Amino acid sequence: MSAPTLNIMLVFKILFKNLFRHKLRTFLTIIGVAVAVLAFGLLKTIIAAWYYGVQGSAANRLIVRHAVAFIFPLPISYQDKIARVPGVTRVSHATWFQGTYIDMQHFFPRMAVDPKTYFKLYPEFLVSQQEMADFLRERSACIIGAKIAKQYKLKIGDIIPITGDIYPGNWEFTVRGIYYGKYEYTDQTQLLFQWDYLEQQLRQVTPGRAGYIGWYVVWIDNADNAAAISQSIDNLFKNSTAETTTETEKAFQQSFVSLSSAIITAIEVISYLIVGIILLVLGNTMIMTARERMTEFAVLRTLGFGAFKVAGLILGEALVISCLGGAIGLFLTFPIIGAVAASLSNFFPVFKIETSTLLMIISLGIIVGISSSIIPIHRAVTIRIVDALRQIE
Repeated sequence: MSAPTLNIMLVFKILFKNLFRHKLRTFLTIIGVAVAVLAFGLLKTIIAAWYYGVQGSAANRLIVRHAVAFIFPLPISYQDKIARVPGVTRVSHATWFQGTYIDMQHFFPRMAVDPKTYFKLYPEFLVSQQEMADFLRERSACIIGAKIAKQYKLKIGDIIPITGDIYPGNWEFTVRGIYYGKYEYTDQTQLLFQWDYLEQQLRQVTPGRAGYIGWYVVWIDNADNAAAISQSIDNLFKNSTAETTTETEKAFQQSFVSLSSAIITAIEVISYLIVGIILLVLGNTMIMTARERMTEFAVLRTLGFGAFKVAGLILGEALVISCLGGAIGLFLTFPIIGAVAASLSNFFPVFKIETSTLLMIISLGIIVGISSSIIPIHRAVTIRIVDALRQIE
């Protein structure tokens, strides 16, 4: 065996002996790094989940809402006028119904939609032809997302009772269809029922509220003309009692995200503070370790170990601790994110760790390991051997 090979083996042997010289310190440092990596991954996943609705937006879909605020309704009479705007190929509408299912903790979107047109504007909602036909035939029928069906163990034919709040009363919807998402980011947590059913009840109970919808969904022939078509739609209802604001679906979704911008920014800041904490924890450990072994490093340099090998000992130990802690944290991240996804499925339709987050965690382990070893390495290779030998461990 050649001398360089022996030297490398000796370096690795010393490195692993040093790792377990202070077992408790090493163990606690690894655990600290693992917990920090876990927290970092979880926070990054929460931030990504907030933006999945934006990613699922179609470039050819526009949203027409009340100019004052989203909560104000629009007349149903606007639909025909919007349909005649050049560039518009299809128009549908939806109304936020909400209500309470079981109790307030069981939240998921519940909306009244135009049954004949709504699903044509959302081709990513996959429903069988038979289920769609059954849905259209029965006025009190509803279609639910696959995740809702799984969570509440609902099947075709089940009755979903809803206690109304925006629209008071006791409502019952019969499940006639279950839709699945065409893409992984497609929202599968909605309950959609016929607007005609809502309208019929309103005309009987509160006629003054009938004839209105929440917002229009518009499909256009060319996404490049979105701004011009939006302006044309808004000009139709300028100076009316219910002026409109038309925007792309992406901008519409982004407006909801912006309402939570302070929270998202805070989470983002905390996630990077965690990186700093990891660096401080591991850096403190490596500085303590290097100070305790300064005499040993001096002896090694006296025996012919160059600065490169001494630096390798310190860097290698830091990288092993950092990467091992990162690997444990990453291993724990998947089941914990799975558990969080199950508990928050109604608030975050898509909640999963992204590939970019995994790459960030892996890079984080390497970068923190290197960064935390810079000061100890500089100290170990620049101190005079005589001065190092005078130090007492």
